[in-house]
Parts: sequence; structure tokens; C-alpha cells
Amino acid sequence: MQSLQGEEYSPTLPAVNRPDARRSSVKHARLGEFELRAWQALLHSHHDVTRRLDAELREEHGLSLGSYDVLVRLARAPERSLRMTELANRVMLSASGLTRMVDQLVDEGLVERERVEQDARVVMARLTDRGSRLVREAARTHLRGIRDHFTGRLSQAQLRNVATALETITCPHQAH
Repeated sequence: MQSLQGEEYSPTLPAVNRPDARRSSVKHARLGEFELRAWQALLHSHHDVTRRLDAELREEHGLSLGSYDVLVRLARAPERSLRMTELANRVMLSASGLTRMVDQLVDEGLVERERVEQDARVVMARLTDRGSRLVREAARTHLRGIRDHFTGRLSQAQLRNVATALETITCPHQAH
């Protein structure tokens, strides 16, 4: 056996433990302890926090987390209006998924749909005054929930590390 930085390895070890390992061979190897812990922690944290945020918004304002996200994106947009395709990209939904959600928000009087005169193929979603009031009220609940269930449980150093680590994967978030 040879030594690799104080650790022993042999040609029979999985490729990720050999110094000549290539990235392509990693896809067949098992996740290491910290890789698995990090992956599972990310999945479970996301699930738990978003489930709690959704429950609080539903209970206090009758809004799902997804509906709240749509309303927030519209509230931040110029003239509180976005093309449906742009809105779908911002909320990370398929066009059909967003259509169903916007249908519900239209029925509730929170959003209006408008066709663009210059191009009838383009449909805009616009936040109504009622939707604007509701999203402002719900924002207090949502921000409190983020602090209660996520940021308030971490130190400033931990928050910085989480942000830096996740931005390595997705790039820094651009507010939109």
C-alpha cells in the first residue's frame, strides 16, 4: 500500500480515493460521510422550513408559499406587472403550473391578466391593489418565519458560510 497525505489507498479502493481519479469516475462512487450529510441536511432543511413557512402563510393569510412568491415578484416588478413567461422563470414554475396558480389568484382578485396591445400573444400578470395589500401583510409573517425557522438559528458566521457555499453552486442571487 502507498500513502496519500497520510492515508493509505490501494488500486482496489473506489476511484475517488485514488490520486488518479477523474471527475467522470466520481459519479459511480458512493457519497462520502460529509457529502451525504450536507446533501441530506440541504434537502431536509429546505423541506422543513418551506413547509412551516407555507403553513404559517396559509393559516394567517390564506396564501400558499407559492402564491405568496408570485405576489412578491409582481410587487417588486415595474408597474407591478410581468410577462407570464418572465414570471414563470422568476418563481421557478413551468408555464402551465404558473397559469393554474395565476388563475386562482385572478379568481381571488389578487392578480389581473392583461394582453399587450402591440402583441396579442403576450400576456401580462398585474398585481391588483387588493393583492398589494395582502402581500404587504403576508410579508411580515413570511419574514418572521424565515427568522424563526432559519436565519435566527444560525450565527452571522454560519449564515455567511451557508450563503457562500450555496452561491458556489448557484451563483449569487440577483433580486428580481
